[in-house]
Amino acid sequence: MKRRYNPYTLPPWVRQIRDVGIQIIIPLTIFQGIRTVFFPTSFDVLLLALLIFLAIAFRYDWI
Repeated sequence: MKRRYNPYTLPPWVRQIRDVGIQIIIPLTIFQGIRTVFFPTSFDVLLLALLIFLAIAFRYDWI
């Protein structure tokens, strides 16, 4: 049986880090997307993919 994820059971410092991450992930992803358009390297593309995945994970409460 799968246990449901509940963010309120986390320690307060982990919740605070998660809340800060939620606030900065979208602007950071937009900045990285613009940077990737102008200076595309393989590292930039991988970092952009990781940031997009994190933004989706935060949005749908996977993390």
